[in-house]
Amino acid sequence: MARPLRVEFDGAFYHVTSRGDERKEIFKTVADRLRFLEYLASATTRYGAVIHCYCMMGNHYHLFLQTPHGNLSQIMRHINGAYTTYYNVKRHHAGHLFQGRYKAIVVEADQYALELSRYVHLNPVRAGIVESPENYRWSSYSSYVGIEHPSPWLDVNLVLEIFGADLSVRQQRYREFVEDLIGEEYESPLKHTVASTILGGADFVETIMTDHLDKDIERPDVPALRALIRRFAVENIIAKTQELVDEPKLAREVALHICHRYSGERLKNIGARFGFGDSAVVKASTRLEARFNSETALREKVSKILQSLGRVKVQT
Repeated sequence: MARPLRVEFDGAFYHVTSRGDERKEIFKTVADRLRFLEYLASATTRYGAVIHCYCMMGNHYHLFLQTPHGNLSQIMRHINGAYTTYYNVKRHHAGHLFQGRYKAIVVEADQYALELSRYVHLNPVRAGIVESPENYRWSSYSSYVGIEHPSPWLDVNLVLEIFGADLSVRQQRYREFVEDLIGEEYESPLKHTVASTILGGADFVETIMTDHLDKDIERPDVPALRALIRRFAVENIIAKTQELVDEPKLAREVALHICHRYSGERLKNIGARFGFGDSAVVKASTRLEARFNSETALREKVSKILQSLGRVKVQT
């Protein structure tokens, strides 16, 4: 069974979502929602989670949180596990409440915290439940704009501090930032997620790959890794290949092969860069790959290039 890619380290930020099994409701009463908030609170005291914002919808929820101790899996087992037990005992039910595993995207907070908080808080507006996020009781928005005092376990400062020193000014500017998009079409920040796993700039993605993925990099049951590895930029591949391969003709062949196999770029664009048509790119790449079994030095050379780009190995 395919497993989601989990990236855990001290201080990591995440956008987390979890849906009801078969998209069924997971919050049916006010008491359910209040109990879920209790589990968010206990996740902060027991496991050190820092909750920056949340939104409970009918059949799913959103969290933006930080894990100072690199223990997201432990935190989520507590939140989803405790709530499932409560829900099932209350309703004399057995079995799964949530649909598979929760989805967690590791986030470059400096770049995306503000946008993500807006995305989370506008969920009930996009769903047509309310016209303004301040009218939705089951999110952290009211705590951000001064309607309610934030719970002790909710940290609104990470986002609000972006808007200045005075609290009332911060709250008003944040309200304007969020509510200016009501009724407007806008692109979700999650559309920029890499391999369904990482939301951040190129340097952040590279840091995650090189510093936090070594232990998982060859696992065949984690398909997100393949998508992540295939993000190398064409020009970076060419530059690295030319740096490590002395013979120009071979460097060109190797660069084309790596671009074809690992860049995620369209064949048309790769072909244009190398002066080939679509089918010629595939044929040239396949020819080089066929030589790996008999030419150990070539295989090792390509492995060295891939390792320098993202710590992967050529498999034979």
